[in-house]
Amino acid sequence: MDKLRKVLSGQDNDEEEQGIITQVSDASTLSWSTRLKGFIICFAIGVTCSLLGSFFLFIPSSTSLTLFAIFYTFGNVSALFSTCFLMGPCEQLKRMFSETRLIATTLVLVCLALTLCAALWWHIAGLAILFCILQFLAMTWYGLSYIPFARDAVKNCCASCIG
Repeated sequence: MDKLRKVLSGQDNDEEEQGIITQVSDASTLSWSTRLKGFIICFAIGVTCSLLGSFFLFIPSSTSLTLFAIFYTFGNVSALFSTCFLMGPCEQLKRMFSETRLIATTLVLVCLALTLCAALWWHIAGLAILFCILQFLAMTWYGLSYIPFARDAVKNCCASCIG
């Protein structure tokens, strides 16, 4: 369990390899149970907002599309931010923009921005829904990047289904 904590919090290095700044920073961080509670609460808020946003699609109103896009996007941002509790914000940003996740992270951020633009400024319902679907796919691809060989398995599965 300690090894899992170290890997998730980005502390996979030995004590001797860490500098004095890292050791001081580690001493002032949240406890593991507080991090876990923060992750669960933030992730639950994200899922709730995304589900609530999805319900707005079925309400016939002139503002339902805008509310859908805002709640759905905020839910995804909150779920993405929840992992900062597990590994810390700096480590999260390092991992998000690492070479293996750079394209997935870029796609997620672009889809988040385009969803809000399509709903709030352009007022094009079909485009907002398309960007939400792309947002979901990009978040899924990004999430799969944290599971060893998961993206390869999905690629092989899709390739075998297509041809």
